[in-house]
Amino acid sequence: MTLTYFKRFRMEYDLGQPLYEPPELPAGYWLLSWDERLVEGHAVAKFESFRFELDANVFPCLGDLEGCHRLVREIFSRPGFLPQATWLVGTQNNPSKRFEYCGTIQGIRDDRGIGSIQNLGVTPAHRGRGLGQILLWHALRGFTDLGIERSSLEVTAQNSKALELYQRLGFRTTKTVYKAIDVAFA
Repeated sequence: MTLTYFKRFRMEYDLGQPLYEPPELPAGYWLLSWDERLVEGHAVAKFESFRFELDANVFPCLGDLEGCHRLVREIFSRPGFLPQATWLVGTQNNPSKRFEYCGTIQGIRDDRGIGSIQNLGVTPAHRGRGLGQILLWHALRGFTDLGIERSSLEVTAQNSKALELYQRLGFRTTKTVYKAIDVAFA
């Protein structure tokens, strides 16, 4: 075993400033507010969003469907879980016309009273449509409606698309952290 370190940024957003304007939800997509019956949808969207991404190396549970189920259940059972900041996007814009979940975000209030974004993810086939920005706006709005003054998230430094999005929307880096991962070489 050898340790590999992944650089991550903690970013914060001042909820005292006006929220950015979210893009309109594209035709054929639905924004779904928190409902316990959507736990499966959140887990599937999380898995499909992260399984082939760098973050599945940083957090191995994201590369495993059952790991995503466990993670989602853990987030939803936390005392600080915030249904108002938890959203799912679905669509039937696929050739089979089957309904699919294609984006997810969860929010919690951490022990410092900050609204913490948990795993914003959009599945690869649905990226570039503003869905991440829409999900993030609704989570931030949920925090604001609850009187929370700051929001935070962490992003892997190599995830340039996510980092660019957060910076463009007004998030500022407040801390650099390193996540150590044991890597086995054959």
